[in-house]
Amino acid sequence: MTDPTRVLVLNSGSSSLKYQLLDMRDGSRLATGLVERIGEQTSRLRHTGADGGGTREQNGPIADHEAALKAVAEELARDGVGLDSPELAAIGHRVVHGGLFFTEPTVIDEAVLTEIERLIPVAPLHNPANLTGIRTARTLRPDLPQVAVFDTAFHTTMPEAAARYAIDPRIADRHRIRRYGFHGTSHAYVSRETARLLGKDPSEVNVIVLHLGNGASASAVEKGRCVDTSMGLTPLEGLVMGTRSGDLDPAVIFHLARVGGMSMDEIDTLLNKRSGLFGLCGDNDMREIRRRIDEGDEEAALAFDIYIHRLKKYIGAYYAVLGQVDAVAFTAGVGENAAPVREAALSGLDGLGLAVDGVRNAVRGDEPRLISPEGARVAVAVVPTDEELEIATQTYALVGKTAGNTQR
Repeated sequence: MTDPTRVLVLNSGSSSLKYQLLDMRDGSRLATGLVERIGEQTSRLRHTGADGGGTREQNGPIADHEAALKAVAEELARDGVGLDSPELAAIGHRVVHGGLFFTEPTVIDEAVLTEIERLIPVAPLHNPANLTGIRTARTLRPDLPQVAVFDTAFHTTMPEAAARYAIDPRIADRHRIRRYGFHGTSHAYVSRETARLLGKDPSEVNVIVLHLGNGASASAVEKGRCVDTSMGLTPLEGLVMGTRSGDLDPAVIFHLARVGGMSMDEIDTLLNKRSGLFGLCGDNDMREIRRRIDEGDEEAALAFDIYIHRLKKYIGAYYAVLGQVDAVAFTAGVGENAAPVREAALSGLDGLGLAVDGVRNAVRGDEPRLISPEGARVAVAVVPTDEELEIATQTYALVGKTAGNTQR
């Protein structure tokens, strides 16, 4: 019997469960799906099989994550790729916050679960949901290796000068206050794929990665290692995002509490859920914002300009941090699909060797591609991210298989 080659990737949210089943011989997807509104009467499971397998949908109450994963297992079984399959090598779990303790993918045991639980105060929205998914999966397949892949792990190579805030280190250490960074699996994957696009090894390339989705972050990757990133203790710091403010004078919080009479919970909601593009113009969908701009909407135009101004500042800052830049890579929903964002972000940076070719930038596609002019000093790339493949690759490598044949 051949060794098992399949990895199930689970991304468990507070009321959702995303999943993908991948064959690590070639990185192909055997199934993908999403269970949403878990715990409600209007739960929905949307499952898509491999090519030709079609999409199926279930609607109706799904009580909890255990029921959700059992429903997923039934859908996988209908496609002949069930959770009990001997071809399943491991389950890989996305875990948002690993602190400084977890610097690489880790096989899950009780000690690992305890440490992830201890990190809940710095990731109160994410780690509890991740834990729920892990515990549920371990109940259903206690015999199978389960691996945690951490969003923060890629950024643990940051030097202390980049990771530390300028506050009393004794207070910072007591409360685990430092810059951790997030979207690490995406930044790792995209920086590596960018090097491959240039025909080089990651250890030979300096890349600025711009992960621009509803959540957005930038990273400076020096020879395959992250040396700075825009998100900090939480995913609130850094770029202007869909609903998050990004960088903010900390005194704004004091002012809102003392002068505005707002509670800490109200301020938290304001900065995380009612700020960013949404707070500025009432929309967090870049397509809608661009449509409004085309119609002459000044509010949308200002929101876009603020978004681009912050993005451009980070590009310049990370250029300075790296000293030499071989490529800038755009990824995630906005980065991959919004040509005006890419053009505006690099406008006026010709002196740094950064520019986009208008024709190349307008082309849409699912493959990594260069959009800089021929012979440009710094390559500009669009590299579709694949966090699930990155999680599966790291999981498969950890459980004793070679990950080399998973690369595209």
